[in-house]
Amino acid sequence: MALTSCKKGLEPQLYGALQTTNYPKTEADFTNYVLEAYKPFQSKWGYTDADGSYQSDWFSPEYGDIQMFDYGTDIINTYTLWGGFYTQFSEANYAFLASYGVAQDQFTKIRTVTRITQIIADIANSSISATAKAELTAEAKMARGWNMYFLLQCYGPVPVILDPTLIGTSAESNMTRPARAAFVADIVSDLTFAAANLPVTPAEYGRFNQGLALTVLMRTYMNEKDFTDAEKVGRQIIALPYTLVTNYASLFQEATEQNSETIWAVSCMDNQDGAENHGSFNPWDFYTYPADYPGDKVTASYAPGIVAPYSVTWAFYNSFDPADKRRIPLIASYTNKSGGTTNQASGLPGAVIAKYPDQGGNVGSYQGNDIPKARLGEVMLYLAEAINQNSGPTTEAIGFVNQVRAAHGGLGPVPAAETVDKNTFDLWLLKEESWETYFEGERRMDLVRHGQYTQALTTVNKTTAPYLFPVPTFELVAGNKALTQTPGY
Repeated sequence: MALTSCKKGLEPQLYGALQTTNYPKTEADFTNYVLEAYKPFQSKWGYTDADGSYQSDWFSPEYGDIQMFDYGTDIINTYTLWGGFYTQFSEANYAFLASYGVAQDQFTKIRTVTRITQIIADIANSSISATAKAELTAEAKMARGWNMYFLLQCYGPVPVILDPTLIGTSAESNMTRPARAAFVADIVSDLTFAAANLPVTPAEYGRFNQGLALTVLMRTYMNEKDFTDAEKVGRQIIALPYTLVTNYASLFQEATEQNSETIWAVSCMDNQDGAENHGSFNPWDFYTYPADYPGDKVTASYAPGIVAPYSVTWAFYNSFDPADKRRIPLIASYTNKSGGTTNQASGLPGAVIAKYPDQGGNVGSYQGNDIPKARLGEVMLYLAEAINQNSGPTTEAIGFVNQVRAAHGGLGPVPAAETVDKNTFDLWLLKEESWETYFEGERRMDLVRHGQYTQALTTVNKTTAPYLFPVPTFELVAGNKALTQTPGY
């Protein structure tokens, strides 16, 4: 090596370095800088946060919203083949999370909130235009409010830093949980600012928009049973330029992923693998297709046989009106790869979830279908629920449900017997919400809000232990006894 090594041409050429003194400065810098706030809202295996820890996204296939909020409910089967966290999540038995580390710990998102607080402060202290400041701050506050919304659904109110002057001070050691009302008020404040300052249609597809901010704000009010404010926000959303599609299945297909109804979706690409520095991917067929299911493009499956990690219960499948077109993405019987028939009689534990058909260009395990996280159909059903809670089963509320049933299900009006009073219609609305938003990460909150969580889980022999998650032990230790465990653990 000594005889053949180079002696010249090894001098480095320095093109510059990013320092707090020179970045971010320009409006373009800040437009890129605020993308840091989007990290938790991807569909990847996870990402490395600013502190060096590896975390799951809110929409990761493992430890993400589907696993946390749909798996342990009455609509998805318990999965017993592997044991471990798949079985535990599917059983709604969350005690195991107390012993988990940072990579599986969504509680760590409190640090993400601090990071976004710093981004908001940096935007405020910049010299960019007032217009750019308002919109970029709105993006960051949308991210902060949405992080706090999810944290509330996981753990209840948690300690967060929203005042940038407290960053780097002893205040970071204060792990006392805030009062729920105060925590919710902070979520509402961020989302209200975002809704007032985000565009209806951003210049770049995939950036946050006004409709998304209003939708998460409406969910916040709904889950806090503030139906008065939820109704007000719902009316703002339906006044925006969104319309129901008339083909429910098309909402989740790659060719029609951008449509008149989807308010915001995770933007996925069909040639990605879930790595943090690559684009978002859609891995759901890998988890929902049995090994013998003849997918169009997906050739690999997580299932060891016909029992996929995710399938809907037969009770849920049979709860649909057979004519309901929203049931089409649930496959009860299929011709398998060997030419035989796989169905309930042959041992299929539940209907196959083919909500994201793999019809794109990629061949392998993953596909590029965008993953909707806010849709007009959901909003209209929630608005009907809010109106019903405020005023009873009005003609208007019933009409919103009938619009969704007609456009998405190809069905007639709600049966008259289901609208005789507030309580009866409320229980019917819970059914409509399940048929409309299954496998979209909303079921647990819907059950809790309607007061049906325990009853629903009992029907499928799942645990009715606390529906919130425990704070991991290592976080409690770091909290120096000021951080209290989630009630019930």
